[in-house]
Amino acid sequence: MTSSSSTASDVSPFDDFRRLANDASPDHASALARTRAREAVLTKPAGSLGRLEAIAEWLTAVTGQAPPKVDRPRVVVFAASHGVTDEGVSAFPSSVNAQMLKGFRDGTAAINQICAAAGIGLSAFDLAVEVPTGNIAVEDAFQSDRATAATMAFGLEAIANGVDLLALGEMGIGNTTVAAAIFAALFGGTGADWCGAGTGVSGEALNRKIGVVDRVLARLDGERDPLVILQRAGGREIAAMAGAILAARSQKVPVIVDGFVATSAAAIVHKMAPGATAHCIYAHRSAEAAHARALDALGADPLLDLGMRLGEGTGAALAISIVRAAAACHSGMGTFAEAGVDGPV
Repeated sequence: MTSSSSTASDVSPFDDFRRLANDASPDHASALARTRAREAVLTKPAGSLGRLEAIAEWLTAVTGQAPPKVDRPRVVVFAASHGVTDEGVSAFPSSVNAQMLKGFRDGTAAINQICAAAGIGLSAFDLAVEVPTGNIAVEDAFQSDRATAATMAFGLEAIANGVDLLALGEMGIGNTTVAAAIFAALFGGTGADWCGAGTGVSGEALNRKIGVVDRVLARLDGERDPLVILQRAGGREIAAMAGAILAARSQKVPVIVDGFVATSAAAIVHKMAPGATAHCIYAHRSAEAAHARALDALGADPLLDLGMRLGEGTGAALAISIVRAAAACHSGMGTFAEAGVDGPV
């Protein structure tokens, strides 16, 4: 088994990220109590807004704000390339990565239209799309733990400029193969359990994809450390999303996780420490076959199920409107006393 590199003093580049995952969450019990007390006297039958009420509580639990608010939501898309495409696992060539990155910047992609329609900020980051990571069927994705940690640190940019709700998305031909390998390494199973159509493969191409994931698992040889799995089987966009999730946790920023690939980044953080992804909510159940299996492994209940599998943060962008509506209902509705409405008898 390939070992990750470390300094002479045995300090790992991963140590800061492990600390972020294991740091105790702030105690927002008093703010949460205020949110629950207000929820109980708003002008509606108790529980009638269903999950919107739970989302308002979640926002307060993460941020400590009572009532909760969402003023500066942003979708952040990380784009990267993968050497595993050499194995014929995708219906599209890797050249699409740079072309789609240009589309994000020119405003021509699906995510641009969703963000524009809802008035949501959008950032797209180029994680060296012209330089693919290693072909994980035969070698590690990253050459060292230091290179992996440096890419995770790039994810810190996702919470710059006062973002108060972060939605994570990605672009990377071949990355459903990478995500499938990560899920299999973290949660068990084989390539057949975790591989789906991705960009639209079937038949022999899907069989190649399954075989690649099984080769990755054989190469990992039972490795259980989630950050080592990320180094050996991951991708730059997944590493950056994992870093962004950890950074958001430290800054009390709620996170909306998009589909199959973004969920693999959350799974890495989830496996780092109990409760490390309590500030995350899952946008939708992707049409990618194994996404439901991944969500079940995380104990996650997604907000939407629209048959989507595009990536780009599209499902997460749609979910932002639901989260904003939950905050607005809680903070903007009147109480029975304020509105002069008779309460329940």
